[in-house]
Amino acid sequence: MNSTQEKQQSDESRDGREVSVVVSGCGKDDARTVFDVLRAAFVTDRASVDVPQDVNGKRPTAWVVTVDVAEARVVSGSVALGEPVTLDVQGGYWAVDRLRERLTDAFAVQVVGTVSGDQEEEVRLRLKNK
Repeated sequence: MNSTQEKQQSDESRDGREVSVVVSGCGKDDARTVFDVLRAAFVTDRASVDVPQDVNGKRPTAWVVTVDVAEARVVSGSVALGEPVTLDVQGGYWAVDRLRERLTDAFAVQVVGTVSGDQEEEVRLRLKNK
């Protein structure tokens, strides 16, 4: 195998393990709770000091994080939310399933809807207290 093929396989492998997560339908404290759980369970692109902030105005607010699900860690116990939280997750089938499984360690997770593609899917999840 040459280095070009190895790089392509590495890029494909990375792409297959990353999930884009959009958190909405909640306040900044609940968004932070979700980010804390995601960061405890996986590697994410958000540092612990990068906390959700409120945006002025009457527009809906959404917060985004990219999660690498390749190395999953155990989240110990349920976590309390002030209100239900909506997540829109997009990625490969395996990666989205792995993310959803880890979220069930901390929350009651309900699949609200799915859109399936050839190699990826988009899933809307509703997180509630256990």
